[in-house]
Amino acid sequence: MLRPWDLQIKINVDCERAVYIQIADAVIEAIKSGKLQAGAPLPGSRQLAAQLKLNRNTIVDALDVLLAEGWLISKERRGTFVADNLPGVYIAKPAQAVATVKEPGIKPEIVFDDGVPDTRIAPINELARAYRQIFNRKGKWQMMGYAERSGDSDFRDAIVQMLNYKRGMRLLSSEVYITRGSQMAMYLAAHCLLKPGDQVVVENPGYKPAWKAFASAGAELLPVGVDEDGLDVAAFKRILEQNTSVRAVYVTPHHQFPTTVTLSLSRRLELIALSNQYGFTIIEDDYDNEFHFGQRPVYPVSSFENARNFIYIGTMSKIVAPALRLGFMASSASLIEKVAELRKIIDAQGDNMMEQAILQLIGDGHIKRHLRRATLIYKEKRDYFEGLIIQYLGDKVTFRKPDGGLAFWVVPKGELDLDAISRLLLQKGVEILSPDRFSFDKPVNGMRLGYASLSEKELEEGIKLIASVLS
Repeated sequence: MLRPWDLQIKINVDCERAVYIQIADAVIEAIKSGKLQAGAPLPGSRQLAAQLKLNRNTIVDALDVLLAEGWLISKERRGTFVADNLPGVYIAKPAQAVATVKEPGIKPEIVFDDGVPDTRIAPINELARAYRQIFNRKGKWQMMGYAERSGDSDFRDAIVQMLNYKRGMRLLSSEVYITRGSQMAMYLAAHCLLKPGDQVVVENPGYKPAWKAFASAGAELLPVGVDEDGLDVAAFKRILEQNTSVRAVYVTPHHQFPTTVTLSLSRRLELIALSNQYGFTIIEDDYDNEFHFGQRPVYPVSSFENARNFIYIGTMSKIVAPALRLGFMASSASLIEKVAELRKIIDAQGDNMMEQAILQLIGDGHIKRHLRRATLIYKEKRDYFEGLIIQYLGDKVTFRKPDGGLAFWVVPKGELDLDAISRLLLQKGVEILSPDRFSFDKPVNGMRLGYASLSEKELEEGIKLIASVLS
């Protein structure tokens, strides 16, 4: 049982009040102020007597007073606890306690996330085994000190090899940096690349957490629309012809977030040509490259030989599990050096032990086997989910079967108040992402429904409830 820290009780030997009364009053004050919460256990009488250097009988007398007045309750063989039903006086409560409690009855049973992998199939046992083996190696104490600030060199080499062999890039280790997830990479890139007043073009609808990273660096965001071929590059070109402060464009070209469309080859080439002409940087977020169900994933924009100004960002979290905070970024060696200097202000280094554990999984082939198995599972689940959408929502929505990724983009036929619909669904135990989560100004008329983390039964129940609300 969790026992409390030592109670801080001051005894005034010159006070006319008896010592046991002083102890009782101190406990009551701790309860009133919220330091001791309802149900909290108290130290035993022997422990409290030793702490206060008092006779145990004095402590027992104080506890008897508190028990008699209803401040405490005694549970046989368990100890003494703060009463659940306290006397009728104001009891202070922590401010956060109220804010974090949801209204009863609206906790969702089915959550359509934005495309989170199924943690139930993650190679957890293999990862735990690799972690243990690392600690059993000779010289393990050396790993407990500071490591390289850019990430474990062997792990970084493995990422470089993956990017060069599987994603068609031509990188050196000095051009890759390991972060705690892709969002950290986004933040570091924004603050090393941008200055207040710079403009960043973003996809609309798009990924708001990235927008916030750019805005935190003082950048002005310029939204550009997305169609079935990805970012509207022609509209972006018109912006460039009128503005000289465009410093970067942020794109998710492989599976656009949230619509899942792929940026066409012609637009990729035009985007690179514009970048070279105007000198802006292409910030490419390739958040789920590994999960593609066609012949092979489309190579990143950053892999093209004539791409000069790019920052490429990826993550291992989609490959293994969201709780695994390992991301990476690739760019010029000079920018990577700036990123490393900025990172030192808030974090001396990354998770060296986890990097080595993942490296071992890569070397042993576990990551490759997991990706092969996961891709088959997600492809089957994608096809099953497509059938459900056709069966239950076929006359209510339009959608395009995604070539990859872990989510569908579903657009209702006609404008609907999706915010009101999301509230109705929540009352029925189904949660969908708020429509304003993706839009720059007015909420977008679409739903991003992640399917990978849900079972087939949950997918069917969720779609049936969405259909009932849309009706």
